Amino acid sequence: MNLSAPLLGWLRSFDAAAQHNSFTAAANSLHVTQGAVSQQVKQLETWLGVRLFHRNTRNISLSREGMQLKLACQEAFQVLETTLQQIKVQNSSYTINLNCSPSFAMRWFVAHMGTLMREHPDIDLRVYGEFHTLTRDRMEIERIQAAIRYDPGGHRDIFNEVFLDEWLLPVASPQFMREHPEIDSPENLPSALMLHDASPWEETTEPLVEWDSWLKAAGRQTMPRHDGPCFNLSQLAVSAAMAGQGIAIGRLALVLEDLVSGRLVPAFRLAIPSQASYRFMTLNEKQPRMNTLREWLMREGKRFRQERDLWLATNVMTMREPTP
Repeated sequence: MNLSAPLLGWLRSFDAAAQHNSFTAAANSLHVTQGAVSQQVKQLETWLGVRLFHRNTRNISLSREGMQLKLACQEAFQVLETTLQQIKVQNSSYTINLNCSPSFAMRWFVAHMGTLMREHPDIDLRVYGEFHTLTRDRMEIERIQAAIRYDPGGHRDIFNEVFLDEWLLPVASPQFMREHPEIDSPENLPSALMLHDASPWEETTEPLVEWDSWLKAAGRQTMPRHDGPCFNLSQLAVSAAMAGQGIAIGRLALVLEDLVSGRLVPAFRLAIPSQASYRFMTLNEKQPRMNTLREWLMREGKRFRQERDLWLATNVMTMREPTP
């Protein structure tokens, strides 16, 4: 049986009359005449071959079959309305579902997103913390509209653009450094006190690449093994450092505020550029909402770089290029 356009119209009129127990009230809610509602209900009754209403002089009441159909209409129209609303929200020109690396989302994005909200108060932003590798198929299937990832790149089938580079610096709590005066150079750093992000980015072939890169730049041979605690998020390693548990590799986008406030201090005064950068990714770069987010990230990233580079210039030594 096909739900033809006339049949759907009859059902809508019936549903309104059943909800209000009145043809007149149903007509008012549908913005049609009372006669139109009455006529459509009669056509539905004729098509079904049953009475849906008992009509009295002053009111109407549902028959047994009418009550059965009322319940079915309520459920069906509710499902339709809910689904339509979900699709409308998902595809609203002002809704952005952003899939973001968790540590970056917690420490950088939420601290800066206020300017985006002030400049574009009509944007409905929804941020989801996740670090798994993105592919075109996955973004399409899971309806991921936009993403931010920290990695070295290589996304050939997805629009991606670097909006912020990153610098690496060992960090610790002030109390930890006071309690360990013997750690005065990279050569005297025990591996057991090194805190690690075990997976700086998805599918890295060197799980401890950030510490190894820094040690190599500092002139110390990389260690054959690391026996310090490992975490699956950079922010967890930094939190452990802040709690006095050791020294973590800090990404300046995530720790600059803590360094400025004094909650963290440089364990050694050498910062190096990271192999990875923060990338904006989307399958719909030409959509206005995606372009709005991209342009904001570019501007906010530039502002942050200026603040960060000033701190770098006045507080630590920098190595502009990674050691080969």
